[in-house]
Amino acid sequence: MSLGDNIKKIREQKGLLQKQLAAEVNIPYTSYNKVENNTRDIAIDELERFAGYFGMTMDQVVHFDVQPVAITIQDKPNFEQINLINQLDEDDRTVVFKIIDTMLTKKKFKDFFKNNVAAL
Repeated sequence: MSLGDNIKKIREQKGLLQKQLAAEVNIPYTSYNKVENNTRDIAIDELERFAGYFGMTMDQVVHFDVQPVAITIQDKPNFEQINLINQLDEDDRTVVFKIIDTMLTKKKFKDFFKNNVAAL
């Protein structure tokens, strides 16, 4: 799908008319109509306004028709693992870090008991 098709699909899902959306993002109706019909390219600042209005990122608007792929972080480098975790919303990120804290604490206790029991 093209960018115009994506914008049209999002607009329709939100139950908006072309004129309504054009007014909301401050684009003349005729220009907006051409975007949806793929006869006019959209400027970056216009795309930013669309994305902001939709509550999406520009990437989400551009790739709206692309299905998300499962992400696994296990085989990624450490810096990339942290970057992916940092992309989570705050509540999910907190849960992930609590799980990690719990696992690290559990490991420290295991190591402590292993070393102290071995010393007896």
